[in-house]
Amino acid sequence: MATFLYKLGRLSFRRRHFVALIWVALLTLAGVGAASAPAAGNSSFSIPGTEAQKAFDLLEQRFPGTSADGATARVVFKAPSGEKMTDPGNKATVQETVKELSDGSEVVRVTDPYRAKAVSKDGTIAYAQVSYKVSGMELDDAAKDALKDSAQDAREAGLTVEIGGDALQAVPHTGSSEIIGIAVAAVVLVITFGSLVAAGLPLLTALIGVGIGVSTITGLASALDLGSTTSTLAMMIGLAVGIDYALFIVSRYRAELAEGREREEAAGRAAGTAGSAVVFAGLTVVIALVGLSVVNIPMLTKMGIAAAGTVAIAVLIALTMVPALLGYAGRKVKPMGEKGKLLGRAKKQDKPAKPNLGTRWASFVVRRPVAVLLLGVIGLGAAAVPAASLELGLPDDGSQPVSTTQRRAYDLLSEGFGPGFNGPLMVVVDAKDSDDPKAVFAETGDAIKGLKDVVTVTPAQPNKAGDTATITVIPGSKPSSVTTENLVHGIRDAGAGIKADTDANVLVTGSTAMNIDVSEKLNDALVPYLVLVVGLAFLLLIVVFRSILVPLKAALGFLLSVMAALGAVVAVFQWGWLSGLMGVEQTGPVMSMMPIFMVGVVFGLAMDYEVFLVTRMREAYVHGEKPAQAVVTGFRHGARVVTAAAVIMMAVFAGFIGSSESMVKMIGFGLAIAVFFDAFVVRMAIVPAVLALLGRKAWWLPRWLDRALPNVDVEGEGLRAASGDKDGDRELVGG
Repeated sequence: MATFLYKLGRLSFRRRHFVALIWVALLTLAGVGAASAPAAGNSSFSIPGTEAQKAFDLLEQRFPGTSADGATARVVFKAPSGEKMTDPGNKATVQETVKELSDGSEVVRVTDPYRAKAVSKDGTIAYAQVSYKVSGMELDDAAKDALKDSAQDAREAGLTVEIGGDALQAVPHTGSSEIIGIAVAAVVLVITFGSLVAAGLPLLTALIGVGIGVSTITGLASALDLGSTTSTLAMMIGLAVGIDYALFIVSRYRAELAEGREREEAAGRAAGTAGSAVVFAGLTVVIALVGLSVVNIPMLTKMGIAAAGTVAIAVLIALTMVPALLGYAGRKVKPMGEKGKLLGRAKKQDKPAKPNLGTRWASFVVRRPVAVLLLGVIGLGAAAVPAASLELGLPDDGSQPVSTTQRRAYDLLSEGFGPGFNGPLMVVVDAKDSDDPKAVFAETGDAIKGLKDVVTVTPAQPNKAGDTATITVIPGSKPSSVTTENLVHGIRDAGAGIKADTDANVLVTGSTAMNIDVSEKLNDALVPYLVLVVGLAFLLLIVVFRSILVPLKAALGFLLSVMAALGAVVAVFQWGWLSGLMGVEQTGPVMSMMPIFMVGVVFGLAMDYEVFLVTRMREAYVHGEKPAQAVVTGFRHGARVVTAAAVIMMAVFAGFIGSSESMVKMIGFGLAIAVFFDAFVVRMAIVPAVLALLGRKAWWLPRWLDRALPNVDVEGEGLRAASGDKDGDRELVGG
């Protein structure tokens, strides 16, 4: 591995014009494809294998032409104080609005509140439901403007009018905060390298890699049904790992220059040593992201694969374009210890330099390993406590900021018709194999009426064939409540009894039931996913470190950091701690896919720091240093760079907290805090403490396994032998 990457690095350095041309051509091609491709819509949200999805598919088959997957809008009217919606003037205004709404070319139907009995008992609130042929993201601007204009006309007539549903759904934006994240990364790079040129290389290569990845995703979005969140996630992870991987290569290059090597040789050795760590770190991230496919939720699978592709591009750019750009930079990139003009040149010292902060910290940890270990574990354990109160759900209009019309419409409907009205359940009765479908429909309705927390059960609405019917059930509780979840299970239990008696299938669907099924599916998949991803990465790390205990320690440390991060997410987004600072206007359940998604992404990123930091320790150990001294050596050469990488990754992730979409905001915060916990508590404190306590046992590997494993040579031993460094005295300063 090291020898191949060494040759690749030297080739890229020499043929820099060719390498740069290839990457610029790929960026141009991807950009042209993205510009000419149709705009991405909302990814279709299907959950194979769930009852809610089966019912939805049955509706498409038995009720053709109803546009069940089309956008909907609920236009909610409230009468002025002292008036009612049934007053002649208010009624005329509503009916005029309904007529205006019906004129749209993409409108399938509009319900009249007075015919559909959609007026509250006290007569103050009414609503009209608008159904469209296409999804909310596919609605053209004219249809949305017509919806807003109709509502405004009714407002001018004196009514309070708000619009709920997904018809006004907008493409999420991240604002300017992600630019601040990139700016912070630039400042950290300048401080780390002391040179604008050296600092600019990781930023430039990361932006090129993300540009290729995101443009490719945008170009394929329509054909592959990729949602807008997919490209945002790819940008978030691609920027973070792209900057970090290039940072490690450039740092190693400067270290090799400090050893007196020529620039081409230094570029080759940087690619052969730090590049090997980049490859394996990238592999762990790719494994974690692609592993999301085991959950069998298409949207999550596509997000994971797209982000994994962007990570793979970041690895390839770090191994090829970074050495090429180093060739262009020439002497503007200074050796380690020599500053550029920006921060002044370092003076040569005859006396040994004072130990750096990484050396002093590692020496302290080695002297007090038990105290540091206990403090780190207890601290992360305390941060993880809120995770015990984790509540999962998917966002609805009730989780929107109170400043939005969707949220105000949600509140008006709750006021007029009860909280459960915002999450109606649709019961689909398939009586095709039954002798008397009408009797089955009536029996199902009666059984549902006898359940707790049921407010309204509408009469069955059969299809033309008369073999399938839909029944709408209004719960008494809000959609995200445990009571509503229990009602869904109660209807399904009653349906099992009806099937036993009549051979009719009773299925529950609707957005609320779908959310419940998604949460259960994600919970069921979490343990298999953990076993798969952690198991594969464990085997990979055994090959890298040639140890059993080091990969085991890495996995356990990851579990600590991810639980602490989940605890922080619960504290902010569910409990409301620091919610104002984070821009969280509405607290509520944590996104259903957040735990499994964080497990996947955080595991991959955690292994990044493990590989970069511990490979340098192993390099020192196999070159003859004692275990404790190897820990200090690893920190002397790697702590500064790993710290810079962690700060950069945190800045990039934190930049997405400004997103208008709650899922992106929550992911940005969760990943940023997880990187903080993992880099600064687990990898910088717990890892050296554990290695100091284990001593030589940390690097133990059974002989039979040692012989069976391939030698990937992450330490670059083959490069030493090939270059004639037989004295073993020349250190390969690590990144």
